[in-house]
Amino acid sequence: MFYRPEDGHGLPHNPFNAIITPRPIGWISSRDGQGVNNLAPYSFFNGVAYTPPQVMFASTGSKEDQEQGKDSLSNIRQTGVFCVNIVEYASRDAMNASSEALPHHVDEFAHAGLAALDCETINCSRIANAPAALECKLTQIVSLPGASNYVVFGEVTGIHLRDDCLRDGVFDVTTYQPLARLGYRDYSVVTELFSLARPDD
Repeated sequence: MFYRPEDGHGLPHNPFNAIITPRPIGWISSRDGQGVNNLAPYSFFNGVAYTPPQVMFASTGSKEDQEQGKDSLSNIRQTGVFCVNIVEYASRDAMNASSEALPHHVDEFAHAGLAALDCETINCSRIANAPAALECKLTQIVSLPGASNYVVFGEVTGIHLRDDCLRDGVFDVTTYQPLARLGYRDYSVVTELFSLARPDD
């Protein structure tokens, strides 16, 4: 099968997201200029540089109560900071609850039943029991082709690691089982690892 996206795929559901899998989920927390917390999952998310450490996430679509994009994007524009919380399998229902399109004044931490803690290096909340959290200062927002498509880049200014996820000095993802986004309404979870030595190791 071959299709040009502008012509449509002719399938019951768009296969694009199902092709690019699995995707890590950035559970992005932010705070608006009036101090209202926001929390939302984004599966177009990844790390992009080591030194200094930098991450990105893409926001697509918009809300009726925002001029451009979604609440996360609006908040980050106002404050210049955000936090990436890592999603564990045990938090799958809370993550899903926080994806609901709620009015901008609603605190998704409370809506999803999650405890919030203040970050150390930025004026933002983070999920209290997340396996890891990356405090970030905004470096740039890039507008992409299409309506309401943006990529947010941030430099990591502080890193939280939950103590039980450290084993023998290694951040062990099998201790919390990271959630990954697949296509459609599907997810997966990491429970097993294998290693490969690089040819130049």
